[in-house]
Amino acid sequence: MINIQKVAVIGCGFVGSTIAYTLMQKGTFSEMVLLDAAQGKAEGEAMDISHGLPFAHAMDIYAGTYEDIADAAVVIITAGANQKPGETRLDLVQKNSRIMRSIISEVKRVNCEGILLIVSNPVDILTEVALRESGFPKERVIGSGTVLDTARLKYLVSEKLNVDSRNVHAFIAGEHGDSELAVWSCANIYGISIDEFAKIRGFRDFTKEKDEIYHAVRDSAYEIIERKGATYYGIGMAAAKIAEAIVRDSHTVVPVSVSLNGEYGLSDLCLSIPAVIGSRGAEQVLEISLNAEEEERLRRSADELKEVLAQIE
Repeated sequence: MINIQKVAVIGCGFVGSTIAYTLMQKGTFSEMVLLDAAQGKAEGEAMDISHGLPFAHAMDIYAGTYEDIADAAVVIITAGANQKPGETRLDLVQKNSRIMRSIISEVKRVNCEGILLIVSNPVDILTEVALRESGFPKERVIGSGTVLDTARLKYLVSEKLNVDSRNVHAFIAGEHGDSELAVWSCANIYGISIDEFAKIRGFRDFTKEKDEIYHAVRDSAYEIIERKGATYYGIGMAAAKIAEAIVRDSHTVVPVSVSLNGEYGLSDLCLSIPAVIGSRGAEQVLEISLNAEEEERLRRSADELKEVLAQIE
């Protein structure tokens, strides 16, 4: 039986431990089990995070084995090789797909019935690998997708227009990586189109700024990795947001990596697309009206990912 208040985090590197720390602070779950190939690492992180519980919410945090994840409502997988400076997310695909297959075989062995949230990169590819290897219904296997990229987009737009980032409604779609696209055609600030709002804020033409923002979003991971070696705070909060939507059944719309079955004319791959997230996982993939240029860029992004999938198959 699934324990809706239990979460498992597989992989206790920078990203996994930050997700665990964020979930502890939020108090979303009452039980959290940490797994890592290095058992001592999982034990150390569980101890360290647990020592903050007097300042947060009651929670049972411990290092465990795959048997301990069998009843977890959400299983967050972050395990994999890190992205090195100068390396693209897709460069990681061969080694991390092997790691993902080994993890999924263990998940199946213990008959886990929870929802798999894939965070390991390249996330769209590895979400598809996890879906195929697990045989789970497609709504139960989702990736963190472009949720973080979308947060970066909202932040940079808010900085440029001097407006609260929570009032920026825009998103990144496609690959979580170099071929992603900003869907400007439906971007708005509290119902006012982004171009119109820019005029209100003193910009005659916002085209150049939009292009600069897009490239800053696309390249931000490279910039951060070059400076500090890894990114983990932003994705930690993004993954916690998705997990929270699942456990609270909040029907939150976020651009996660989901299996496509004809939406946008695409199928047989996972791609980051806005979807409704609730207790059953990805409850519904949303087909949002894109302009012709955006449709073409989404198709190109899908084609690039399909080429990579063909290489690992």
